[in-house]
Amino acid sequence: MSGAGGCNPRPGEYPLRSSDLHGGPVPEDDLSRINPFRRLTSAALFACVLVSGNPAAHAADGDAVAKQLFGQARLPAAIASEPHGFYSKGCIAGAVAIPTDGPTWQAMRLSRNRRWGHPDMIALVERLSREAAQYDGWPGLLVGDISQPRGGPMLSGHASHQMGLDADIWLNPMPSRKLSDREREDTSAVSMLKDDTLYVDPDRWTESHARLIVRAASYPEVERIFVHPGIKKKLCDTWKGDRSSFGKIRPYWGHHYHFHIRINCPKGAKDCRSQAPSPSGTGCDQSLAWWFTDEPWKPAKPAKPGEKPKKKREMRLSEMPAACARIIDAPAPSSEAAATFQPGMAVVRASAFSAPPASGVPIPTPRPVN
Repeated sequence: MSGAGGCNPRPGEYPLRSSDLHGGPVPEDDLSRINPFRRLTSAALFACVLVSGNPAAHAADGDAVAKQLFGQARLPAAIASEPHGFYSKGCIAGAVAIPTDGPTWQAMRLSRNRRWGHPDMIALVERLSREAAQYDGWPGLLVGDISQPRGGPMLSGHASHQMGLDADIWLNPMPSRKLSDREREDTSAVSMLKDDTLYVDPDRWTESHARLIVRAASYPEVERIFVHPGIKKKLCDTWKGDRSSFGKIRPYWGHHYHFHIRINCPKGAKDCRSQAPSPSGTGCDQSLAWWFTDEPWKPAKPAKPGEKPKKKREMRLSEMPAACARIIDAPAPSSEAAATFQPGMAVVRASAFSAPPASGVPIPTPRPVN
């Protein structure tokens, strides 16, 4: 989006910016017993076809472009579940897939193969879908991108979503029928904004939208919820219930077709770096008013007049947390079904007492480049 009115992205596609979303500043259920690989015997594990889940097996070349390696992986690393690094510079071992369909959710854009996440993330999405349907008048979730099978940078799209701790939830309610695979590719997400404005369209927005987002923010494991500034303003102006979790609902560019859930690093994940806590308060203050000035929507200025922006250098595997090279080379489970989340599984987590591998974290960037 650029300019105060802005240009909407292609419906269903999510524009990327860097800053609060990826770490920089901008003005209960017990989930500890989930094991996606409990059904894999040792023999089955060693019989895995590595290439099916790891097209770059033994290609942990430090100079390799990270997104090429992670973007080609079709199945997760069949090792203990653990995120490594940071939301915008990391990877995940032992990811699980959310089932394509549940009683109160349907996964979208299946061809992207981005319905993988940490077991805690998948359990939270399923819980949100159930509780929103039961209490908030929301018929079910359309689940967008979570992460790739082994996390890491993507061939296209997001800069974050790299550790399986982020999930996009469409702002369309789930239809009453099961969508076909083709419909999941072609159906457009619906913007909540009036055309060419920063403000919510009251003909599209409902109280159930508000209840869904506030419920998501209320879960203690949720670190942030990203929404468009217009949606945050609508919540600030109209929400009459408890606002104790409002500070976690953060205004950000884009995010008017979907909202973005980010959870904290799981307990014991010593090689995972959480984001700094959100500022105290509800966020219904001058920090929100800033988004309705011209400043956030101006194109970033080039370093020198007339100078073209430099092409961003692609991240190499050597620049990622050390564990990510091992995750790329790790064996895959025997099938996608073997790594699909099922309630009641016991999780295999990395030891909280083992020495974590060294990992780098990104330096937060200031303004996004339009």
